[in-house]
Amino acid sequence: MADANEERPSPDLEEAIRQVGSAGRATFQAASDTGKALRSLVAADFSLARSAFGRALAFTGVAIVFGASAWLLVMTALIVFLNLQMGWPWWAALLSCAVFSALVAGIGVWQGMRYFEHTRMKATRRQLARLGIGELAHYSPRAGSSESSRDAAERIEERAGHDEMKDRRGIDVTPP
Repeated sequence: MADANEERPSPDLEEAIRQVGSAGRATFQAASDTGKALRSLVAADFSLARSAFGRALAFTGVAIVFGASAWLLVMTALIVFLNLQMGWPWWAALLSCAVFSALVAGIGVWQGMRYFEHTRMKATRRQLARLGIGELAHYSPRAGSSESSRDAAERIEERAGHDEMKDRRGIDVTPP
């Protein structure tokens, strides 16, 4: 029986290389399994998102239809109330509800257009143009210039109102 204080002999070089190779294969297999699991997870997540998006659109459609019908019923009740209880003529009750609905719709359109303006990514387009990237690069100051990107963008917008702006290929340039 061997003494506990005795050292084990170190494995020879061939055995050490075999162990390193085995550990490398195990690491590669673990990375491969992780990649496959991640791919399966992403595929399942996209499948779930696709299904949820379709259902969300369907329920949004249902909500719009029932919301519109509820609005029509509320307006009908208001018209009947104005006519029977308040003594307004039918044309005045109908016109007042129509004007109110048009006013609310106009405010909604105005706000929608105001928020849609943020989708133009003005600041990003100005900075990319300053770096020489994008359709506005030809019209914008270079990165070392002392002119601000905002001033250049305002100058471009003023120019866009007077004449057509085109890039090198002749395609219209959208001002920032």
